[in-house]
Amino acid sequence: MKHTEVRQFLVRDIRIPYTAHPQEAIEKAKKQFRHALGRGRSADIRDAVLYKSSIDARKKPEILRVCTVLVTAEISAGEAEDICLRDRAVGVFEKETFSLPVGTDEMHGRPVIVGFGPAGMFCALLLCEAGFAPIIVERGDDVEERAAAVERFYRTRVLDTDSNIQFGAGGAGTFSDGKLVTRIGDPKCTWVLEKLAAYGAPREILTKAKPHIGTDILLRVVANIRDDLIARGCEFRFRTAMQEIVSTETAGGTHANAIRTRDGDIPCGALVLALGHSARDTYNMLYERGFLLQSKPFSVGVRIEHLQSALNEAAYGTAARDTLACGAHGNQILLPPAEYTVSHRPKPTAEDPDPRGVYSFCMCPGGEVMAAASEAGGVVVNGMSRFARDGRNANAALAVSVRTSDYGDHPMKAIEYQRSLEQKAFLAGGGNYSAPCQTVGDFLRGTCGTEPTTVKPSYMNGGVRMCDLHTILPTFVTDLLADGIRRFDRQYPGFSSDTALLTGVETRTSAPVRIPRTEYYTADGCDNIYPIGEGAGYAGGITSAAVDGVNAALALLARYRR
Repeated sequence: MKHTEVRQFLVRDIRIPYTAHPQEAIEKAKKQFRHALGRGRSADIRDAVLYKSSIDARKKPEILRVCTVLVTAEISAGEAEDICLRDRAVGVFEKETFSLPVGTDEMHGRPVIVGFGPAGMFCALLLCEAGFAPIIVERGDDVEERAAAVERFYRTRVLDTDSNIQFGAGGAGTFSDGKLVTRIGDPKCTWVLEKLAAYGAPREILTKAKPHIGTDILLRVVANIRDDLIARGCEFRFRTAMQEIVSTETAGGTHANAIRTRDGDIPCGALVLALGHSARDTYNMLYERGFLLQSKPFSVGVRIEHLQSALNEAAYGTAARDTLACGAHGNQILLPPAEYTVSHRPKPTAEDPDPRGVYSFCMCPGGEVMAAASEAGGVVVNGMSRFARDGRNANAALAVSVRTSDYGDHPMKAIEYQRSLEQKAFLAGGGNYSAPCQTVGDFLRGTCGTEPTTVKPSYMNGGVRMCDLHTILPTFVTDLLADGIRRFDRQYPGFSSDTALLTGVETRTSAPVRIPRTEYYTADGCDNIYPIGEGAGYAGGITSAAVDGVNAALALLARYRR
């Protein structure tokens, strides 16, 4: 009698017409799996579900949906590896899990997490699952009040420097496209996505190759996570900015005993710094107190806007109309609003052996350009879209690399470099948070003043001032932007259209500094201080920041007992 076992397999690269129902991909995968078994062998397929899906529009007009299907089957013991050898598109699937370590040290006080963006949020979630109940300190508002503060800024042009697009519950990523794509390859990414879905994100984020949530749904997800953390015993202090770390020196290094706020001291057994990339006053405080900070490269640029319909046509050809079509199987969007990722790096030369690059960042289909200032007297732009991505325009950051040598290789000078560009943009926009804007045609020709026509600016409901962006951004940035725009037009005809818009400045693509830390996630030279996420220079986006928070929580759990 043969011994059998139940195993799971991924059947990859299943291609079906984009108009077909996903069930067709599942049936094709089952057929391919049976073929991979080989002659004379059979298997009991227990289940088959869609695992990942994406659109391949490279060979228009033939547009395909490319799927990976997860097949669960009972097979003869020891047969799994042979199946994979017979068909390279079939691979054994082993869901990677992680266990919660148990430390032995005593934590004298509750853990305190400063910042409730993705890193702080997911650090708190895992600590709660292990029996800790952290105190979460956030300089901005809770999610509902924060949304009201952003709306109020748009209406009155009066900036709340503590609660805005950068600061508040959910972090900077809350007012974005909510992209969850990451390149880090950590199996904990799946855990993060599953958690987001459990707290109200659409289930499709578990199967889409390029998942996103959108600001409208992210706000609800953040509120649900907050409510669950409170139910588990966490304590929130909103509108509470950390002003100083109260510490002592021990054999293990600087030991945080409490954080000082304008409302008094908050004792801590361990201190997690999930600051976000715009916590400039906190960076300054840490630097002045002798904490080690390092400058790092970052990027600056503009937001480019096109009509979403034009991008759909460039990506899908005549099938572009199906982005809003209803399929035969119900109210189904056949093709998603088109998105793009573009980059260009000139070839090395003897004069420039390591040339800078220009690339797109945080592309927002059907979105809008956001007023993302967090300091008075500065203009910053970012991009946002809702889950439906049904806005008239698409926008993306076009950013150029900035090297540490450009600003003097000093952490405080890195921040000042960003700030100086934001202040120039503020003055160019008229000093009332209107943003400097220029048509692509004017930008490429070196002219100025053409008013928007086909593409209308989405920033602050059209709150822009037509300017010459060459007078705001460094020459190396504008030169590479112009070169990139022309080159990207080869991939997406119409990218360099005269009527496309550039709105500036985009300066917060990443943190300008890094807080060095050990393999145990503690800050270099510190005993119980854990810098994490984008603000510490170790992540770039919602998912990678969340995973960094999870890894920091695991480091805490490996050290401290419940």
